[in-house]
Amino acid sequence: MALKGNLRDFTINQLLNLVSVAQKTGTLEIKGPTQSAQIAFREGKLASAQTSQNDSSLAAILYRRGQLTKRQLQLIKARAGNIGDKELGLLLINANYLTQKEILTSLKEEFIEIVNNLFTWVEGFFQFYNDALPESGKITLRINLENIIMEGSRRLREWEQLQDEIPSLDIALKFTDNPSTDLRNVNLSVEEWRVVSYINPKNTIRQISKATKMNDLEIRRIIYGLLQAGLVEMIRAENVEKPKYQKPSLPVSGQKEQKTLVNRLIKRIQSL
Repeated sequence: MALKGNLRDFTINQLLNLVSVAQKTGTLEIKGPTQSAQIAFREGKLASAQTSQNDSSLAAILYRRGQLTKRQLQLIKARAGNIGDKELGLLLINANYLTQKEILTSLKEEFIEIVNNLFTWVEGFFQFYNDALPESGKITLRINLENIIMEGSRRLREWEQLQDEIPSLDIALKFTDNPSTDLRNVNLSVEEWRVVSYINPKNTIRQISKATKMNDLEIRRIIYGLLQAGLVEMIRAENVEKPKYQKPSLPVSGQKEQKTLVNRLIKRIQSL
């Protein structure tokens, strides 16, 4: 009998427990309201994970994990777009740009983050395809599910609490008239400062979330912290506008970076 159903009746936690206990091999496909995810397992262990929202190629994952610059990602896509992940990984290792451990660590972090984010999905349909695994050119891992399930349970409890505190993302924020704490004396993270820069009665939390590319859990967590610190308060949104954001200027890459492995990598690819 096929394993399929609705997330309202069967949670991500229950699905992962079932996969782990039954040591199942295959791919779990989940279709949510705005995106879908494909999670592959081999004998009850996490093998890979990807969503429709992000590029799942090795180069894109390494870029998101800070292992490649944007220019390097563009070069690889332009010159080596048809190369499989395994081939690209070997080229990066042989060119002494990344180690095998660095590549596998980046993949592991990406896969676990995707699965962890699934715990906040409360709507959607799922189906498990037995013995279906990623194509041979993809790099797969064998990650135990026990710690992921424990972390997911913690996130689920946190998510439920944050939903109670911030029931809707379609409201706006403003700085309190008489804050109990001086914003200049608060030690905020980079992500928190990005959110703070968008706070305006015309910007809803949902808009801020999209502008900062944060998921529902991340934006709620930061807003809750600002509310608890007495820095902001929730209000009804005024005339809704798109959040205005000026992209910070980045230092121009120098000649040293241009002579890095990616150039050597491109030469290797061209000689194949």
